[in-house]
Amino acid sequence: MRAGLLLTRAPSGRQEQIFGAFMDDRNNTIAGWALFSGIVALGLGSLSAHYFRSDKIERPEKMGYEIEGVVSSEGEGGATEEGIEVRLAKADAAKGEGVFKKCQSCHTVDQGGANGIGPNLFGTVGKTIASHAGFAFSDDLKGKGGSWDWANLDAWLKSPKGFAPGTKMTFAGLADGQDRANLILFLNTKGSNLPLPAAPAAAAAAPGAAAPADAGAGEAATGAAPVGAATPVDGPAKADATAAPVPSGAAKQ
Repeated sequence: MRAGLLLTRAPSGRQEQIFGAFMDDRNNTIAGWALFSGIVALGLGSLSAHYFRSDKIERPEKMGYEIEGVVSSEGEGGATEEGIEVRLAKADAAKGEGVFKKCQSCHTVDQGGANGIGPNLFGTVGKTIASHAGFAFSDDLKGKGGSWDWANLDAWLKSPKGFAPGTKMTFAGLADGQDRANLILFLNTKGSNLPLPAAPAAAAAAPGAAAPADAGAGEAATGAAPVGAATPVDGPAKADATAAPVPSGAAKQ
């Protein structure tokens, strides 16, 4: 051995076996810890998802009652809704302005207002559907044709997806028919000012007026009403039905 030179002896076969076993155990340990960490991460992810969703209310399969602003999925079976003409006859533009607050995050309504997520709605009533300048409407809505008349606006506001399935509008719709009529009346005051459609006379009558008149007509027909007794009437057509019985000696027409 030369001076200043440190010589090391090569490892024996036994030492190599021990070192190799150590490295195998180390690799197995690392792999085991990596697998364990993955299982723990997966479990924590599942637990956290259940925790954060535990207080989230999801829409039930069958609604117990209608929620304002959400269109019913029941379809049929509910009460028959009055026509838009009848609802417009008793609509309130001030209430419609309140309903419009649900639309303000996407729309402006004043003249010259900018387009937002949705188009500016000034002068919408009576306007050609999907014709507002500077806004990219969906192909489904552009393909509808026609104008935003009373009936089309009512159908659109009730269910945008039902009116034009490919629409970009994500609002679910207004389930309350009178809310829709109030909103349409408010929109009509913003640049359109179209005359309201005539409501059918029978449908526009007060709900409680028909029943007393019909009852009076039944009494007159059977002769039960005393002569000269006052009976409720509802217009000329029902006046004949509620007239006092003709005396037996009178000439028959």
